[in-house]
Amino acid sequence: MNVVQSVDSVALLPAYLAAGTAVLVLLTDLIVARPRATIAVAALGALGTAVGSALVGAGAERRTFCVGAGCSWIFGGRAALVGVVVALLTVGVLGLSLPALRAGRSPVGEYAFLLACSMTGGVVLGAAGDLITLIVALETLTLPLYVLVGLRRGSLASAEAALTFFVVSVVATTLTLLGAALLYAVTGGLHLDRLGALLAEQPELRDLPLTTAAVAVLLVGLAFKVAAVPFHAWAPATYDGAPLPVAAYLSTASKLGGLVALLAVVQRALPADQTGPVLAVLAVLTMTVGNLVALRQRRTVRLLAWSSVAQAGYILAPLGALALAAGRTDEARSAAYAAAVAYAVFFVVLELAAFAGVTALRPAGADGGTLDDLRGAARRHPWRAAAFGLALVGLAGLPPGLAGLFAKVTVVRALLDGGAAWLALVVALNAVIGLAYYLRVTAALWASPPPLAVLDGGGAAGVPVVGVVAVVLAVATVAAVVLGFAPQLVLDVAGR
Repeated sequence: MNVVQSVDSVALLPAYLAAGTAVLVLLTDLIVARPRATIAVAALGALGTAVGSALVGAGAERRTFCVGAGCSWIFGGRAALVGVVVALLTVGVLGLSLPALRAGRSPVGEYAFLLACSMTGGVVLGAAGDLITLIVALETLTLPLYVLVGLRRGSLASAEAALTFFVVSVVATTLTLLGAALLYAVTGGLHLDRLGALLAEQPELRDLPLTTAAVAVLLVGLAFKVAAVPFHAWAPATYDGAPLPVAAYLSTASKLGGLVALLAVVQRALPADQTGPVLAVLAVLTMTVGNLVALRQRRTVRLLAWSSVAQAGYILAPLGALALAAGRTDEARSAAYAAAVAYAVFFVVLELAAFAGVTALRPAGADGGTLDDLRGAARRHPWRAAAFGLALVGLAGLPPGLAGLFAKVTVVRALLDGGAAWLALVVALNAVIGLAYYLRVTAALWASPPPLAVLDGGGAAGVPVVGVVAVVLAVATVAAVVLGFAPQLVLDVAGR
């Protein structure tokens, strides 16, 4: 037997670019030792990764590291979409981080290196074809964030948030590994497609108590990563304690990575009749608890964190249709998977715009503050407040935020096509609840400012830096508007 395998380097090009960016950032910081050069290398490398992912994904699906019919690396349209989105999110977060980096609150070299390493994990995650690659990529995405959350010098809240995130993530990783090990014990396979085929061809395996335990533990471990209720308690405290740009990355790239991992095992490896009911319950609990608790929040980042929890429920909702026989037909399943990915893409763009709006309206290096701190912000910075308001309205699913509107319509349509009208009704009711706090924040931007309001919305001396933050806000807003007018394009790519 020939154990030498040919390697498709073109398929691996996005991973090469992402990992190469991390190495170049480290060398630039070591040799050149200029913060601007380090940030420029990180930004250009991330843009190159996005371009490389798009070019490779534009062609036919490419596979490598294959043993028989099972492949560990599968780069197609969805993997390209994930690679492009994660890389562009990295560029956006670098832009949002400039005020804090210039002020010396975080070391530039370490910050950019860790962000590039996390981006590498996200790019690899989208193409993972087996459980080992999937879990290693997910941890590569997550591990640098432990440090980034606590990298703000002299901040006790940042250290507490990092410790909380670390402890919860270790538990989640342990459960995910245990679930993968139990699945291997039952089937003897690790490739996702092989696992799915074995469980479909041998129904007796699915009836084993060990299989049920493996599926449950694996889903619970991945549910931690997307902050699904009841595995969500870490998210609000971590987001609020982290620097604003890191919170933005946690709420977007990290959540997207968790969804991609969950979707990979649900779509290709695990039995739909077992995962469907669990995902339906998780979706209902997540969107309902997230929206209800968000109504009571007074701190801006905590409100966005609970909003992000609720949005995770909407992302999981299409997968809940797998609980019904009508939702397990090939057509209904394809629509559900595409709807989940498309909603996640719409969400991360709007969420990045929302965090960029908060960063642009707050003093340089400050935390998100309270909702009262944003009162009257539109009177001082009308364009920044307008962009922030558009992001909030989009997250609520109202026009002119068409991206958010089409995202919710896509989810509801996928649920109706899968025969899960009751779940579509829950989504609609929760969307109405979400209007209350999204519109409350939007209205506060144009309300009369409180006495002794802080008039500085972006720092005193850092006009060029604030300009970069404003550019990120503008680009994210424009991207949300463009996606709102081309939702079918995202759906088509997500369904590949």
